[in-house]
Amino acid sequence: MISRTAARIDQAWRFFVQEATSFVREVGSILLFAYDSIRLSFTPPYRYVEIIRHMEFIGNESVFIISLTGLFTGLALSFQIYLGFKMVNAVNLVGPTVALGISRELGPVLTGLIVAARAGGAMAARLGTMRVNEQIDALDVMGVNTKQYLIAPRIYAAVICMPLLCAIFDFIAMLGAWFLCVKLVDLDEAIFWDKIRSTIDVRHINEGLIKAGVFGFVFAVICTYRGFYTTGGAKGVGEATNRGVVMSMVMIIVLDYFLTNLLRMAQQMMGIST
Repeated sequence: MISRTAARIDQAWRFFVQEATSFVREVGSILLFAYDSIRLSFTPPYRYVEIIRHMEFIGNESVFIISLTGLFTGLALSFQIYLGFKMVNAVNLVGPTVALGISRELGPVLTGLIVAARAGGAMAARLGTMRVNEQIDALDVMGVNTKQYLIAPRIYAAVICMPLLCAIFDFIAMLGAWFLCVKLVDLDEAIFWDKIRSTIDVRHINEGLIKAGVFGFVFAVICTYRGFYTTGGAKGVGEATNRGVVMSMVMIIVLDYFLTNLLRMAQQMMGIST
């Protein structure tokens, strides 16, 4: 009985070590993939047109879904906070509480999750299809640096567009919060905006925008990596897309915690009150 238990413990420990080692190796491969792609982007020919084209896909085509999600996030969040603060007679704090939550956490995280699912999944699927159809191999034969041509523009486009989309999310979400608080539950509009102005600072908004840029880099690198190294035909494309989107979402949520603490530490080192 004891030997069987010890064997199971050893098996579980070996499985954990193997999975952890595999994860570390995969993260290292992804980082090297990103480094090579960005390094090659500084050598001619420069792919400005490709960056703009991918910005249109990642940014412009995500505006509607980001706006819709932001509107109902603002409505739902402000209503729940209003119900809670009403019990302690602190409804005047609904505005700044919603503004802080959206600008620092919900805005960048939800924007990252939505764009990773929409644009990141499309990146992985397109690159995976090109790989299994041997189009990437054809580009290599023609002397085109595929990482510079296919990967780097997508990474740059995601990093540029994500803070802009996050700003749109924040703005629409606050409009939703204003509509519910002022028009539906009859809070004083002057107090609502005055409390927000006295609480929210530029650094709070910048914190969310910095996070959004990092999240854009993360999902672009992960999804392009998965698509670029797809194997196994149509089934492999689906698996690569699924794994890329899932890993991107998990990494966005995990990194949000660490980025929050890193940004606060940086602000404290610079003498900025948080």
